[in-house]
Amino acid sequence: MTLQLYFARRFTVTFILVMLIFAGLIFLTDMVEQLRRFQGQAITLGQAAGLSALNSPKSIYQILPILMIIATVALFLRMARTSELVVTRAAGRSALRSLVAPLVVAFSIGVISVTVLNPIVAATSDRYATVTSELRYGPRNVLSVSSEGLWLRQSASAGQVVIQAQDAAGNGTELLDVMFLGFTLEGRPTFRIEAARAQLTPGAWELTDAKRWIIAAGRNPEANSETLATLRLPTDLTPDRILEGFGNPGTIPIWELPEFIARLEQAGFSARAHRVWLQMELASPLLLMAMVLIGAGFTMRHTRMGKTGLMVLFAVLMGFGMFFLKSFAQILGDTGKIPVLLAAWTPPVAGVMLSLGMLLHTEDG
Repeated sequence: MTLQLYFARRFTVTFILVMLIFAGLIFLTDMVEQLRRFQGQAITLGQAAGLSALNSPKSIYQILPILMIIATVALFLRMARTSELVVTRAAGRSALRSLVAPLVVAFSIGVISVTVLNPIVAATSDRYATVTSELRYGPRNVLSVSSEGLWLRQSASAGQVVIQAQDAAGNGTELLDVMFLGFTLEGRPTFRIEAARAQLTPGAWELTDAKRWIIAAGRNPEANSETLATLRLPTDLTPDRILEGFGNPGTIPIWELPEFIARLEQAGFSARAHRVWLQMELASPLLLMAMVLIGAGFTMRHTRMGKTGLMVLFAVLMGFGMFFLKSFAQILGDTGKIPVLLAAWTPPVAGVMLSLGMLLHTEDG
């Protein structure tokens, strides 16, 4: 038990040091990128640092598997140079038993990242998207899904238009039982339109079975209302912009994601990308364990055996390969080429099985 605690402490310290080094590099690099990206808006150094602070957690979160394999390689190289692994084997500990503590630490880091770091990254990513959109384009369109249905806001020539629909089809291009509320820039209502159906066409909503009320001081809206078989309402929305209104699944905390998926599908939208993201987040602890096994498979050897640099290179390349395999599987899952569970769980399971086979062959085979 004492030896396992020693391995766990060493691995934890190594991982934290690696993460802090990369966090500093990512922050500085991202701050320079923000200055370059918004040079037309003449942002200050403090604003660039604030944007970088909002964007850096997402970058660090995305490369956690790479940080894990680098920490594993650094740990076992150091232990190989000090002959600690030789002493451990001489004491009767096999390679797999020596890996129990690092694997437990990796799994714990994965659980903490999903349960604690994920909501933090979601909040900072959403805030970053809001700030950057306002800096570039001004107030952005807002799309949300709640128990009351679909809510959408679009800009208009004289203010804003709020859209509420009970149901949707065609990924938001067709709205059913829909209501349009027009507001001035000062927030005063100008009109209300209710329609049985609204179809998005280039540059306008085509409304069917609509009723319009004009809201103005000194006028009775009901007395001046009109019923129309069809009505054309200008809009700057496109199907792509409607889908973009949901944001990246990574901007939604994992605790809220199942409910959001249910509401999204109830509103008539496809939630496949969100389902893939949810399953991949749940599989991330297993992926981190696979990275530890991959790194250990190439570096749990004495430095006197030679070719240490080549083994480190193989470990890092295989780690990057697993990382890109995960990204490729996510793309296939998002596009519906493979089932959701297969896209999320195949890369980590394959990584664990392959690295275990390599360890059994080299250490105990």
